[in-house]
Amino acid sequence: MKEKIINKATELFLNLGFKSVTMDDLANAMGISKKTIYSHFINKTELVEATTMTMSETIRQGIEAIISLEKNPIEEHYEIKKFIMTQLKDEKSSPLYQLQKYYPKIHTALKRKQFESMQFCVEQNVKRGIALGIYREDLSVEFVARIYFLGAMGIKDNELFPTTIFSKLQIMNQYLEYHLRAIVSPKGREILDNIINSNQI
Repeated sequence: MKEKIINKATELFLNLGFKSVTMDDLANAMGISKKTIYSHFINKTELVEATTMTMSETIRQGIEAIISLEKNPIEEHYEIKKFIMTQLKDEKSSPLYQLQKYYPKIHTALKRKQFESMQFCVEQNVKRGIALGIYREDLSVEFVARIYFLGAMGIKDNELFPTTIFSKLQIMNQYLEYHLRAIVSPKGREILDNIINSNQI
């Protein structure tokens, strides 16, 4: 039952926002009593923490599975982007912004966890890309990993990138292309152009 509560809460939080969804809403959506929810979670804050950390772990495991396929590093970026899009397909409420505003401690812990995971993945991606000759040899691996994380977090800011101007898919594609064009070698640029021109991004 605890897992079912987390799954339903995640769906509602992504769709409606952490602030908007009440324990009554969750109970009604699941057809259970609030008492049942409170038997697993002391309060809403604990539930929010459980849902965010569970989703973060699901995404981390999915990304690791993609990395294990050992595709070329440019393709790998696009496969990870597709996976993340499927995980967040119902996100309509700027949940990260709401998390930061109403649950700052959870947001800080989540951001730290995401950075540690993403830093390692991007560093490995860059090192492989350099070794394969599809990324520039003069790159600072640690700088690229950190600037990529900063940008990935920045494009989720609804004030900077309002959904009235940018669709989620559009902005993720544009950011990824922007990032890759900055680090690819001439050989890598050919691979990148082929992926973009294939319309499979």
